[in-house]
Amino acid sequence: MMVTPDELRNESVVRLILKFAGPAIAGMLMMSIYNVTDRIFIGHAVGPLALAGLAVAFPLMMIKGALGILIGLGGSSLLSIRMGEGREEEARFILGNSFTLVFFAGIISSVIALLFLRPLLAFMGASEAVMQYAYPYTLIILFGNPFHLIGLSGTNLIRAEGSPRASMLTNFIGACTNIVLDAIFVLGFRWGVSGAAIATVISQIASSIWVIMHFVRGKGVLQVAKKHLKVSWERALEIAKIGLAPFSRSIVNSSIVILFNNSLKTYGGDIAVSAMGVIFSVDSLLIMPLVGLSNGAQPVLGFNYGARQYDRVKKALFYAIGIATTIVIIIYLVIMLAPGFILRLFTSDQELIRVATEGMRLYMLLLPVVGAQMIGSNYFLATGRSGQAIFLNLARQCIFLVPLLLILPRYLDLAGVWLSQSMADALAFITTTSFVLWDIRRLNRQQKLMEAEN
Repeated sequence: MMVTPDELRNESVVRLILKFAGPAIAGMLMMSIYNVTDRIFIGHAVGPLALAGLAVAFPLMMIKGALGILIGLGGSSLLSIRMGEGREEEARFILGNSFTLVFFAGIISSVIALLFLRPLLAFMGASEAVMQYAYPYTLIILFGNPFHLIGLSGTNLIRAEGSPRASMLTNFIGACTNIVLDAIFVLGFRWGVSGAAIATVISQIASSIWVIMHFVRGKGVLQVAKKHLKVSWERALEIAKIGLAPFSRSIVNSSIVILFNNSLKTYGGDIAVSAMGVIFSVDSLLIMPLVGLSNGAQPVLGFNYGARQYDRVKKALFYAIGIATTIVIIIYLVIMLAPGFILRLFTSDQELIRVATEGMRLYMLLLPVVGAQMIGSNYFLATGRSGQAIFLNLARQCIFLVPLLLILPRYLDLAGVWLSQSMADALAFITTTSFVLWDIRRLNRQQKLMEAEN
């Protein structure tokens, strides 16, 4: 399914969001399954300490993935805006530059991480008992980093150029490959965490090959030629400027996970770290539909903002918020009513289930407001306002969460660690709502000026 520039300009906003968001949500769910498959197999085949190993390795995975987000989301937002302006050849250069940048970023970041791997994992919360699982898993994963970043950035770039189903297939290929190979390597060959890591790297290679073939063979709106791969530092800075907001959010999120892991180790021990690994996995499964919806709305918002069709921008924003809130409320009810059913997907250890149930209910207490906050903050990214996007993306996890995470556990012990996220969600929602309402008034003023000129 291709979505043409004419459709982006004229078709019903609701239909466009559904066209983009449907495959995007499916793709992000597959990516989430892709990410948590290792934990599901490891939790049952190896045990709680191995889950803690994957939990402490998670921040490093987030940091390296942030580079793919920096270039992939920055490039896709800029690509959508240029296509909305009718500058398709410039969009091709943005696409080619994005792939060159992300490939070398993957190599450089892997080399740096490999040089300091053990101290990095210790800093991220690995005890001696947990290190025996975290180190071999992360060591293997880092070798697949360039392929991971190509696949991660490629999903956003494919969607931005008008091919949402092809973008979804990128995640589908990776997820299916990972699930099958996890079953073979972890359950069949009994390779433990190393088998899970090998399965992940092979699946990343498969996804990256799909992305490259899509653009080289010209199956989409834009086709990359050799000349488009030569990096222009002016374009690279533009891409980085727009991508800086989600990149900053990922870096902050990884830092938060490190802070969480160390706080949990202090107030609850390795079992609490294992519980956080399971909760983050569940959170990923739940949040990914929102990320998919946000990414799906991005081309509609960005194109129409570039085309100065502000009525359509506002409609797209409000419909996306409404859909996101509906999704979140349904998810919230499932979590609060049947947490044990979800947690048993990851482990059969009763003590771990008990600790994770209590933690998950407190951690996700105010989940219903997260959808609107996420769509609202990413609205600024989609329309090219990096300053507002950076602030709002940092507000939830840095400005609000860090102080709460440092203060609440002193008075509430382990419960304070879990509750800090919910309190930060409430404050971020209030702040984002204020920013969005202010910007809607700005769009209304611009629209009135355009009408007066005509």
